[in-house]
Amino acid sequence: MNRKIKVGMLQIRVDFSDASGNLARAAAAVKKAATAGAEICVLPEAMDLGWANPEAAELATPVPGPVSVLLSAMAVKNHVWLVSGMTEKDGDDVYNTALLISPQGVLMAKHRKINILTGVEDVYTPGDRLQTVKTPLGRIGIDICADNFVTSLPLGHALARMGAEIILSPCAWAVTPERDPVTDPYGAEWHEPYSLLSGLYHIPVIGVSNVGQVTAGTWKGWKAIGNSIAYDSDGTLKTVLPYGEDAACVQVIEVTLQAPGKTGTALSEAVSEKI
Repeated sequence: MNRKIKVGMLQIRVDFSDASGNLARAAAAVKKAATAGAEICVLPEAMDLGWANPEAAELATPVPGPVSVLLSAMAVKNHVWLVSGMTEKDGDDVYNTALLISPQGVLMAKHRKINILTGVEDVYTPGDRLQTVKTPLGRIGIDICADNFVTSLPLGHALARMGAEIILSPCAWAVTPERDPVTDPYGAEWHEPYSLLSGLYHIPVIGVSNVGQVTAGTWKGWKAIGNSIAYDSDGTLKTVLPYGEDAACVQVIEVTLQAPGKTGTALSEAVSEKI
């Protein structure tokens, strides 16, 4: 049976290396979304330290650790499921990680970004696995930003074929300072894979980006511009959040999770006919 869930898209400002400030903004956004009825909230990629931060090796924290503990406390306090990006330290490795946390504060899943962009290979170690998690809301799949590039679509296909009824993706979308959003609109690079996955598999696909400045590293000078997007399970665009380095906002949307249909080879064959 189809069912509807309310998803909070938390397009917050992320400042490089300011974990305490970023987490405070995250907490305020989670509270606002929960008050508006969100059942699950999605925060941006690497929202503790900022994406592509060259200080990641010194500032990243383990899981469990201080950042994951604070995120768990947010979920408990607001009685919501929470998906959040963070910067994870594990031994000598630093991962661009996303956590799925239950309303009871339990860590249900941890995804480490696989498609590490050129220019930040020295910051993050690629992840080596995908997973989906069965929850009372539905089976949730998590990936991160460029994991959904058109050239990385096998990752999204895999989550869908593993039974994901929704894909949630913390992101950090940035552009050069001179890019004109009127003459050169942002987003086509995401609308294509999101609409394809949602249309093929009848699942919502939602990406939530941050806003602010990229102040260090390879991408220094670029602007994080939000523009977060959501596609519903019928393959249609549900919403696009505001564009701009100052466009912090919280929006709660309702999406439909469709009853699971074909699986396994039957699903692969049905989908391959449409690709």
